[in-house]
Amino acid sequence: MKWIASLSIVSTLLFVAGCSNHQADDGKVELELFSNKAENIGTYQKLIERFEAEHDDISINLYAPPDAETLLRTRLVKDDMPDMLAIGGSAIYAELSQAGILVDYSGDPMLNGIQDAYLSMISELEGPEQTGIHGVPFAANANTVIYNKQKLDELNLEVPKTWDDFIYALETAQSAGEIPIYFTFQDAWTTMPVWNSISGVLQPEQFATKKTEGALTFAQTHQEATGKLLTLLDYGHDRMYGIGYDDGNRAFAQGEGLFYFQGNWAVPEILTTNPDMDLGVFAMPTTNELEENKLVSGVDVLFSTLKDSEHPDEAAAFIEFMLEEEQSEQYMAEQAAFSVLDGVLSDDPYMSGIRDDFAEGSITSFPDHFYPPGMGVENMVQEFMYRKNADDFLNRLDREWDQIQLRF
Repeated sequence: MKWIASLSIVSTLLFVAGCSNHQADDGKVELELFSNKAENIGTYQKLIERFEAEHDDISINLYAPPDAETLLRTRLVKDDMPDMLAIGGSAIYAELSQAGILVDYSGDPMLNGIQDAYLSMISELEGPEQTGIHGVPFAANANTVIYNKQKLDELNLEVPKTWDDFIYALETAQSAGEIPIYFTFQDAWTTMPVWNSISGVLQPEQFATKKTEGALTFAQTHQEATGKLLTLLDYGHDRMYGIGYDDGNRAFAQGEGLFYFQGNWAVPEILTTNPDMDLGVFAMPTTNELEENKLVSGVDVLFSTLKDSEHPDEAAAFIEFMLEEEQSEQYMAEQAAFSVLDGVLSDDPYMSGIRDDFAEGSITSFPDHFYPPGMGVENMVQEFMYRKNADDFLNRLDREWDQIQLRF
């Protein structure tokens, strides 16, 4: 991608000898692990303590600041990079890998057993000019439709498998006086689960690459997606533009709505409010062709090491430790995440509705993970939901994407 490649050149020039390499007074090797997720700090701390107990010559300093990706970009410019990264498979990974500062794990046994779908995702993120695999996928997440099982049973409905099934369920719920979909559009980012569910399936393969090359546009390829989004808005509720994530979780937990568009990460929050709630999840059936409907899933956490770290062996030891079955299982259980390993399926009963999607590899990536950083697509999606002008929305997406490319 042109914009990524250009950033890479700048970043490479700025990055001279970074990495916070330290030898503690007690002789221990100190490594900084920079994470862009705050919600898993507790789990990391427990696993780090276990690692340090087994490796008394290594100390891991976890750093998971607010607004982590902005800070990481600042540290890149200031030549102050950490030894290791625990970040998502998104634009920040693409930027760093294109900057040429990450270790190449091609051929490393740590990649053995990882589902091809996730390796392909991070390879696509790196762009066609880049060779190698510069991160080790560890945990995955998924974009789901969460549903109230009790209400579905009361309405004599089955879990929808096609778009027509889904619309029929919405019509049935609405006729019965239920809220078919409990949308939460007060926060811009909470508009993204439904956008990703629809556009992730309907957009052309390699959309981001082709868009960057000028081979296609949003206006040409996303008309069906915007049409279906507008259809779904008819089944929301009167206050959907005034309800945020936390309030939405609580409302759904208290019985508001049949369906709820959110990622798997919302399930623990809903169950915190109502531990007895009988809920399930499924992949949004965006089309009437069963084989075309896929679960939108992405790399939630990957590990990578900076090339300039003075302690690559110790960093590799930590990543290998995290990939071991005991640590991996604990992380997935505590974070309601999914393993990226072939054949390792979640036994979480709440996730049984997407188990087959993982088993069969019926997965596609989050489309917004491939959008240029700084595009602010979530704000544009939120505005589209409110104004409902599809042509303006798609043209603006094209315009903003192109303008960001021109900056680089």
